[in-house]
Amino acid sequence: MPTDAPEADGTLAWDSTTMVLVEAGCDGVSGIGWTYGPTACAQVVADQLAGVVLGSNPLDVGGTFAAMVRAVRNAGRPGAVGYAISAVDLALWDLKARLLGLPLHRLLGAVHDQVPVYGSGGFTTYDAVRLREQLADWGRIQGIPRVKIKVGESWGAETGEDLRRMRIAREAVGEDVELYVDANGAYTAKQAIRVMDAATELDVRWCEEPVSSDDLAGLRQVRARVAADVTAGEYGYDLAYFQRMCAAEAVDCVQVDVTRCGGITEWLRIAAVAAAHNLRVSGHCAPHMHAHVAAATPNLRHLEWFHDHVRIEQRFFDGALDPAGGALRPDPHTAGNGLRLQPDVAQFQRGRPVTQEIGRNSR
Repeated sequence: MPTDAPEADGTLAWDSTTMVLVEAGCDGVSGIGWTYGPTACAQVVADQLAGVVLGSNPLDVGGTFAAMVRAVRNAGRPGAVGYAISAVDLALWDLKARLLGLPLHRLLGAVHDQVPVYGSGGFTTYDAVRLREQLADWGRIQGIPRVKIKVGESWGAETGEDLRRMRIAREAVGEDVELYVDANGAYTAKQAIRVMDAATELDVRWCEEPVSSDDLAGLRQVRARVAADVTAGEYGYDLAYFQRMCAAEAVDCVQVDVTRCGGITEWLRIAAVAAAHNLRVSGHCAPHMHAHVAAATPNLRHLEWFHDHVRIEQRFFDGALDPAGGALRPDPHTAGNGLRLQPDVAQFQRGRPVTQEIGRNSR
């Protein structure tokens, strides 16, 4: 899906976004899940995962997840393989909830009726007018009380421009809206500290990936020196990654992406590890894939209402949620994740379909 304008952050630029959608069926019922990644993810589903999933019992999602992880041993879990496992796991949880006639968050054990969100976009390619318009729409029109912009332009080479855009953002949303920034790993640790010190009067509350998420020592160093909460984790693909991050005391909040980390099955374990370290979790991007599991996560902070993915999800699905007032409210009456694929979305399909059904009484 093409973006509505050129987009970039501190370390990457893009003009389109790819969704890899998985449908899992049994007894005429279908569940859907997706990830945002390369089309190679679809090939992984077809070649590495379908043979494991087809014929499995749709109620035994945990067992199927474990079988998928075993099946990709030689392919490697991180990257496109992890994305593919996540999309399948999400589809299987949706299918299970629909077969049982339950909203997904009720099946998972809801602890929240609503899920706080923050508006996310503010790309480095936006001029001041476009930046103000987007932030004002979230903060003043939709009533979202927290917004995020991208910083770290040109791999951290334009810190003056970063600070200028942060000031524009603060002016656009006023004093009552929380301001977040995301450097996508563009800075060094000391550079990030200097930038945040220079932005002290802007009251930035969230500093995402000030350095690479692989630099746990750097994250810990920034965390110790800045007032904003330091966060990372969107590139985590398994439980061990998050255990290392939590144990290193590198972040104030653990950022998890359910479309990358291993789906709902792994998200629930990651959230438990974070809770054991007295940390909350925040969902990264793909808001409609996160809404239900977020509602079932006791130590949830919020999830990301990401401009790119919101456009796609609202375009492709009936049942898309409304963030008015700063929160999503999963439908308590509709089975599964509450989403229905729009009929005309078939024109976007590029993958090779696997059509055998999952077997209810298998395994």
